[in-house]
Amino acid sequence: MSERFCPRCASPLAQVELGGASRMACPDAVCGYVHWDSPIPVVAAIVEHEGRVVLARNRGWPENMYGLVTGFLERGESPQQGVAREVKEELDLDAKATSLVGLYPFERKNELIIAYHVEAAGVISLNEELVDYRAIKPARLRPWKFGTGLALADWLRSRGLEPDVF
Repeated sequence: MSERFCPRCASPLAQVELGGASRMACPDAVCGYVHWDSPIPVVAAIVEHEGRVVLARNRGWPENMYGLVTGFLERGESPQQGVAREVKEELDLDAKATSLVGLYPFERKNELIIAYHVEAAGVISLNEELVDYRAIKPARLRPWKFGTGLALADWLRSRGLEPDVF
């Protein structure tokens, strides 16, 4: 955690035992701030478009790195609304159907991935976050061993395909 001071009263935070774990908290009893460090929910889309799965490359990623469309939920939106919005924003595709694949921890970034299979229609047009995409037949996909790769592997298994994980 990078916070050293209370965001409410600016007192230095202190390490305390609370809820069975060590937490950073404000020592000012009146303030009562506790940094719970709860995981942040993130939606991920296994976008199926014209019989292929769309993997995208973020502007800041290496040339050979592609992944699922992901994004943070916005206030007041359900995970299903959020994943449909992300697919529209990043690929300009319309979500025709969404189905939950599962929930996956991504501890490195303290996130909880809420993964969906999204059947999408339209013409792909990348937004400013993305620089490239690949549309791959499901049988040719090679999921990775962490984060959204776990969701992709589960989705492939649900379709009767045994993924070649790398």
